[in-house]
Amino acid sequence: MCAFGAFALKGFVPPAMPLSEFSLIDKFFAARKLSRPDVAVGIGDDAAVVDVLPGEQLVVAADTLVAAVHFPEATAPADIGHKALAVNLSDLAAMGARPAWATLALTLPAADEAWIAAFARGFFALAERTGVALIGGDTTRGPLTISVQILGLVPQGEALVRSGARPGDRIFVSGALGDAGLALRLLEQSGADASGCDPALVARLDRPEPRLELGAALRSLATAAIDLSDGLLADLGHILERSGVGATLWVDRLPRSAAFRETIKDAEMPGWYELPLAAGDDYELCFTVAAERADAVHRVAESLALPLTWIGEIESAPGLRCRHQDGRDFVPPSSGYEHFR
Repeated sequence: MCAFGAFALKGFVPPAMPLSEFSLIDKFFAARKLSRPDVAVGIGDDAAVVDVLPGEQLVVAADTLVAAVHFPEATAPADIGHKALAVNLSDLAAMGARPAWATLALTLPAADEAWIAAFARGFFALAERTGVALIGGDTTRGPLTISVQILGLVPQGEALVRSGARPGDRIFVSGALGDAGLALRLLEQSGADASGCDPALVARLDRPEPRLELGAALRSLATAAIDLSDGLLADLGHILERSGVGATLWVDRLPRSAAFRETIKDAEMPGWYELPLAAGDDYELCFTVAAERADAVHRVAESLALPLTWIGEIESAPGLRCRHQDGRDFVPPSSGYEHFR
């Protein structure tokens, strides 16, 4: 990974391109970098150098977005820029970390200046809002693919992990589930025509909001946490596996937004449970808390003005059981998104 000094189009210079490859990077990336005192060497060298203060640990995550896999090909480039960073910030939120630096690797079918400018606007608007400095990256020619590596900081020994859930803990989720999955389903049914889809649903698909403040608040409260990218069933399953426990999930308690409820009512779409359980792309946090500390969760919800919903309980018996409030079992039709299934 080079540090944008070598951020080049690997020998590809399209005809009639008004800027050279290095001018392009200088204009849209190097010129927009956020100044942080802990960046000793940033864009312009073969690698970046950053300072980590004593008493803190470095938290590192990476995600890749591929056109037509992680976002519809018609998605606006500014939305792609936002989402590419947001999904990585969501990983830091799940660890209770605060973001600091990022690297960006772009694979582009062509050096389209207008597309790159819009992508950069979306990326840097979120980067500046969350204090992220872009410190390096790379560019190649090929099918549209965006890879972001995010680096953050957490106080020594305070990172949230997946392995701390214990029998008797309560399971909570933030926000509402299923909006992004519903938006994607409606866009697929309409041939990418978003005119008939509630803008609030499309926004949840294109511009997820990483729950960074919540993650920080949970460091001293949650026993385990994960962000919801592949669907609640799949991601909660990771907590259960790493913690060596099972759980019961009450499907009637799954939080849904007003836009979700209104759209499902209008469309008379059957099996609405499948979307919040398995559609993915929610980028909310799922976390577990000891039962005696549940009141503290409500105080966090009030302080952040963010709904936090109790949806289940951790149990000693392995496996994840989905039930209705009246005790009837619910068998999900899907367990979540898997790339190679």
